[in-house]
Amino acid sequence: MDIPNQVYLEEAYELLSELEDALIEVEQRPDDKDLIDRIFRAMHTLKGSGAMFGFNDIAEFTHTIETVYDYVREYKLTVNKYLVSLTLSACDQIKAMLDVFQGRGTVDESEVNSITDEFLKLIPGDDENALSGPIDSSRSGSNKDEGGHKVTYRIRFIPHENLFKNGTNPLLLLNELRAFGENRIICHIQNIPDLRDIKPESCFVSWDIILTTSREINEIRDVFIFVEGISDISIDVIDEADIEEQDYKRIGEILFDRGDITLKDLELILSKQKLIGEMFVESGAVDQTQVASALVEQEHIRTIRKKNRTTGDNTSSIRVASDKLDSLVNLVGELVTVQARLIQFSATQKNPDLTAIAEEVKRLSTGLRDNAMGIRMMPIGTTFAKFKRLVRDLSTELGKEINFTTEGAETELDKTVIEKLGDPLIHLIRNSIDHGVESPDMRTAAGKPPQGSIRLSAVHSGASVLISVHDDGAGLDADVIKAKAIDKGIISPDVALSEKEIFELILAPGFSTAQNVTCVSGRGVGMDVVVSNIESFGGSVFISSKKGLGTTITLKLPLTLAIIDGLLVTIGGDYFVIPLGTVVECVELSKEDKRRAHGRHIARVREEIIPYIYLRKLFCINGSQPKIEQIVITEINDRRVGFVVDNVIGQHQTVIKNLGKVLKNVEGVSGATIMGDGAVSLILDINKLFLLAGIDESKNFTEKAVGMY
Repeated sequence: MDIPNQVYLEEAYELLSELEDALIEVEQRPDDKDLIDRIFRAMHTLKGSGAMFGFNDIAEFTHTIETVYDYVREYKLTVNKYLVSLTLSACDQIKAMLDVFQGRGTVDESEVNSITDEFLKLIPGDDENALSGPIDSSRSGSNKDEGGHKVTYRIRFIPHENLFKNGTNPLLLLNELRAFGENRIICHIQNIPDLRDIKPESCFVSWDIILTTSREINEIRDVFIFVEGISDISIDVIDEADIEEQDYKRIGEILFDRGDITLKDLELILSKQKLIGEMFVESGAVDQTQVASALVEQEHIRTIRKKNRTTGDNTSSIRVASDKLDSLVNLVGELVTVQARLIQFSATQKNPDLTAIAEEVKRLSTGLRDNAMGIRMMPIGTTFAKFKRLVRDLSTELGKEINFTTEGAETELDKTVIEKLGDPLIHLIRNSIDHGVESPDMRTAAGKPPQGSIRLSAVHSGASVLISVHDDGAGLDADVIKAKAIDKGIISPDVALSEKEIFELILAPGFSTAQNVTCVSGRGVGMDVVVSNIESFGGSVFISSKKGLGTTITLKLPLTLAIIDGLLVTIGGDYFVIPLGTVVECVELSKEDKRRAHGRHIARVREEIIPYIYLRKLFCINGSQPKIEQIVITEINDRRVGFVVDNVIGQHQTVIKNLGKVLKNVEGVSGATIMGDGAVSLILDINKLFLLAGIDESKNFTEKAVGMY
């Protein structure tokens, strides 16, 4: 795919996401001018850039929508639920057009035409020129400067030489600025080389634009949205309509402000005439110390103002293909492995110089590793924003009133974890809307406000992130859940379960409390998929509920899937790694402890009975057992289980390697890592080991778990 088209597609998808977010917010605040302006600018950019890069179908489609929102900005139309729903449907069609360009899906032309006709009906009938003339990417929806407070901007547009290679025509950008108001455009051609040296595919000219308009500075920036990375652009306010000063800056000040001359150049010219301070001293009005004091004050203010300008958030960002990022992390992982080997080798040589070098390499590789992992971290807010549309559409379909809120959008997670998180969260939120929150009539009868609430939150917790979906609905009924589980044969009628264990039955495959199958739920497919997806990357699911008050489902997720902290253990001559996030503590297991347990695999740890599993027997590892073994006590879903190993080596930074296609289905092992001496160590999957050890669907230990191993 051409680079210009790829750039447009990436920007367009981001604009559509921002557009959906603004539309859902403006439905709640229809008089918010900033939100309306955001919607208009997004549509305008989609249209203008679409025409510039050859996406004419998108440009033509969005032209009508942009015109309607221009009338909204002029207070000739008002925002209502119908307009928001129609615009959201238009966003879906624009996404379909973008997908088709990438070879995915199709576009329903009849639906596009129907949406266009509906927007046309909204345009006031007395405006004959609203949609006349061809679509021009250089013109705004209104094609006129608006009334109101006018500001004069100085815009300096200096394209890089490779601008034309991006498919950009700078004249279209200048024409778009002309439509904003009264302007003066100055073209600088001094950098054009001689004819024999000129490169036709390179840009050697730049422009200064003086523009007086009532448009906001963000609208002007949007004109340059697709050339920011390949141009130097500055936009400065140089005059406002309410400033009554008659005199403007002197020529020297203007040239200096623009950067055309340096302070040294200005001082050189001014040195040819007497300084005003010298003239005051010569006249006897002030003495030299007073002038020196004034100069100090002037310099101090200049320094403070300069510091205020430069201490802002100047962080910029770049787009990097995900495969390049994955390659970087893989290389860093290899470096960490080599560094571990170097440390181990230096320890055997007893050479102070080699040890010092190894320690320095360790310090640098650790910093590089942390930096590379930090690059993969992304705020989860981008994922949270996608669910606002889901809640709006589904609550409308089910006739429910729901206030959807999010917390902790700035919480960061590995991009790989975020990518796998979308589907589980969609199902949890759909369940909360369908099963959790009651209808307005039922809520009113129960003494609740008719509008229910769903809160999606994220928070860091040690080496994990907790993501919770909470609703204030009817909550879970333990009696109904248990009866349904017995009816489906998931548990036997005589089994004794705690309320927490009963709640966890909804995670079983095929379980559903819905009386009727709907388009949303009721088939018993979903919660078990959520659990399997979350557990597939080392996460776990917790459920808490109060009847009549609501339900909270919490996902505990690892921060990253590339490098984890692990506990290194040995069994026989083999190394194994247990994820440190699941480890509670380690205790010794002697022959006397076994004798007191009378053959049952349980240990008493501070008055708590902990069942344990022999990994040596589970993995069929031969060899003699040490006199004193170690129990590594782990915790999953508030349940503790011990794993017996020969020795505990200690904490280990583990670079996760896939097992490959041949071994990917091996149960109880989630991956492997390479040790410092080149040996391979298997990473244990604690969730799967729980099941292998004989924990049934209700998460109770069977005789197999406690006695057979």
